[in-house]
Amino acid sequence: MKTQADREFRLTFCKVHVLHHAAQRSIYGLWMLQELAEHGHMLSPGTLYPLLSRMENNGWLRSEASGGPKDRKEYRATVAGRRLLKQLRAEMGELYRELVRGEEPIYSKKRRPRK
Repeated sequence: MKTQADREFRLTFCKVHVLHHAAQRSIYGLWMLQELAEHGHMLSPGTLYPLLSRMENNGWLRSEASGGPKDRKEYRATVAGRRLLKQLRAEMGELYRELVRGEEPIYSKKRRPRK
């Protein structure tokens, strides 16, 4: 994370990415740092681990010790986290259609945004 835009916007993408993988399987910090880096999100451990902790405190992730030789924390999405991910996917799909594909939603006269 380098710029204010990175902190404001990219960190949100990272949170959704974490939730996506944690809904599929157990994840751990170092793997998540590498996964995010593959997608151009260069986080430091000092950014990722507090993020994971906040997501756990919010009830979207749960952690447990792996019990392996390195005894690292592994994270999984909770029921609330999976529910949130489902909602975010729908909202991101709508945003993608509007921003990337240029498909403007059709509003009723009551919902039409002001110009």
